[in-house]
Amino acid sequence: MTDTELKNDLLHYLQEARDALLWKLDGLSDYDVRRPLTPTGTNLLGLLKHLAAVELGYLCDTFGRAHGEPLPDLKDAQDANADMFAATDESREEIIERYRRAWTHADASVVELPLDAVGTVPWWPKERGQVTLQHVLVRVLADTQRHTGQADILREGLDGQAGCRPDNDSLPPLEWKQYHAQLEEIAARFKG
Repeated sequence: MTDTELKNDLLHYLQEARDALLWKLDGLSDYDVRRPLTPTGTNLLGLLKHLAAVELGYLCDTFGRAHGEPLPDLKDAQDANADMFAATDESREEIIERYRRAWTHADASVVELPLDAVGTVPWWPKERGQVTLQHVLVRVLADTQRHTGQADILREGLDGQAGCRPDNDSLPPLEWKQYHAQLEEIAARFKG
């Protein structure tokens, strides 16, 4: 596989995850995309905001590539998690558009730089800071897939919507309530 083919393959899977993550917001109220759905505050719009910063940080800032996008300042302990939620002055549309612009900047870096290009991750310790484009591209893809899986579970908990895309949920055709009951019955046998 050539470098170009590898880049295209990685970008294809990254784009699939990006699209799936955006789909998780479709049809939900502003309240539902913002509200914390886990004890640690995970929320759908925050996942998008976080991943915009991830792409811009790893695929642009690491290689000295300007993007002009505002990023949360995570150095202050009070704002250490500011990239994981939408502030009251940030609209849903603003965060979605920032995420889309992040794709454009990140994809341009991937297309224009060789996979063995070396950059420095500014927020990592100096002794580990030097990385290749290939390393951070795989890291961004893994992080995006991880957060898209989280979003899938959050969305299913909100209204039952699950899967990869509106036209293909990638789920087997089961009677889900019956299946859930079957699994609960199996699990109950192992209660302590």
